Amino acid sequence: MKSLSRFTAVLVLPVVLIVGALVYARFLETPEVFSVVSSNEPILTNKAYDETPKKPLNQIDETPKKTLNQIEIPLNCSGHNLTGTCPTNNNQILTNNQDHSSTSTCPDYFRWIHEDLRPWAHTGVTKEAIEKAQKTANFKLVILKGKAYLETYEKAFQTRDTFTLWGILQLLRKYPGKLPDLELMFDCVDWPVVPSDEYSGPNGVDPPPLFRYCGNDATLDIVFPDWSFWGWPETNVKPWEILLGELNEGNKRIPWMKREPYAYWKGNPSVAETRQDLMKCNVSEKQEWNARLYDQDWGREAQQGYKKSDLAGQCTHRYKVYIEGSAWSVSEKYILACDSPTLLVKPHYYDFFTRGLIPVHHYWPIKEDDKCKSIKFAVDWGNSHKTKAHDIGKAASNFIQEELKMDYVYDYMFHLLNSYAKLFRYKPSISDKAVELCVESMVCKAEGNEKKFMMESLVKGPSNTNPCTMPPPYDPPSLHAQIRRKQGSIQRVEFWETSYWKKQNTKS
Repeated sequence: MKSLSRFTAVLVLPVVLIVGALVYARFLETPEVFSVVSSNEPILTNKAYDETPKKPLNQIDETPKKTLNQIEIPLNCSGHNLTGTCPTNNNQILTNNQDHSSTSTCPDYFRWIHEDLRPWAHTGVTKEAIEKAQKTANFKLVILKGKAYLETYEKAFQTRDTFTLWGILQLLRKYPGKLPDLELMFDCVDWPVVPSDEYSGPNGVDPPPLFRYCGNDATLDIVFPDWSFWGWPETNVKPWEILLGELNEGNKRIPWMKREPYAYWKGNPSVAETRQDLMKCNVSEKQEWNARLYDQDWGREAQQGYKKSDLAGQCTHRYKVYIEGSAWSVSEKYILACDSPTLLVKPHYYDFFTRGLIPVHHYWPIKEDDKCKSIKFAVDWGNSHKTKAHDIGKAASNFIQEELKMDYVYDYMFHLLNSYAKLFRYKPSISDKAVELCVESMVCKAEGNEKKFMMESLVKGPSNTNPCTMPPPYDPPSLHAQIRRKQGSIQRVEFWETSYWKKQNTKS
């Protein structure tokens, strides 16, 4: 048996060797099988393994994308009216729903958050500093484990405090469980009140962190989006998300070239001397300053159903004037959104987004101490340089539509409060005077426009994405360079204006 096996092996082995030799010879005749790269190609190449032809960049990808279901947090007025307490289960509604990275970087004006919080960057926020801010605050808001607690000190003018608080509650619904615990003092009056010179120098004490709607270069108040983003019932101004769409549609009614070739303003001149001074620039039998200015009587408007104060219907002139009132004015965002160049009378205050505006790109600067001549020159220049003038108007309205949409307003609030909370040097707590605040405790008892605007601005449920990504803080050289560029642009316009009037005087 063993002899037979050896005999078989002897016969098979030569056959295998012959077949192997033939196969090897075949491989030698087809060098591309073994030669993955030729002698003329580098061994390491950038060639991808997948040689499937790539789609052109402009070709639409028809691959179906997975859509995320929007989760809605129920509004339970019947339960609140029955018990008088806030729901206990809302914070359990998928607080981790935003596990999806944001696809956008925040607008550049978010960088000012770092600057506004810089006074507390090294010392942090202490309980003593918070208590000092109570002096002028309308309310104190505490956020603990995603819930809001309110302690009211003094009722604000109209519904400023109501809609500011409503806005913060919407933020908590949009990003549930995302904000750290914090306490904040909020002053709803226009003027900033924390002078920087009192808290500077080697012996300076910690300034009180006080939130409000505007600031200026001489104060340290922390700016926050104003109440009108969620509606202003007393003037029938709708929530921003709705109004922004109406302003966009209003822009289309009259093409810019067919609009009245004058500067338009409508408002209440009685609140400030600078506005009363502006009214002197109105057209008269003796003088034409290229301005059409109107006194807004809010009492009469209320009686007539606000028919003549529709903001979306005021994009009728080629130029629009913005001028501050007793301080900054909420009207700035509406004026900038009109596709018409904004003639911006030199401001003394800023709000959270206006530091992102660039003179001669987003607006045309107007002298405060010589308004009439400045406005006339601006209109004459614009009517002589229509394309450039219209570009300024479009840049501003694009800024408002794209960089001030409601998602970014919420993201600004989130990043500001999140950064602020990280500065705390103590554990926030609730006082005996604080009451829990929730959407039910506000909207269920509201009436009229107040209830209407709350329902229209209600955030239905958690966002499917995280907030936008914060840009880095300014380094001192780049910040100073930006300020110098803005000043240079304003000075250039002033030079043009001076030259213009010298020529006019020479002609006369």
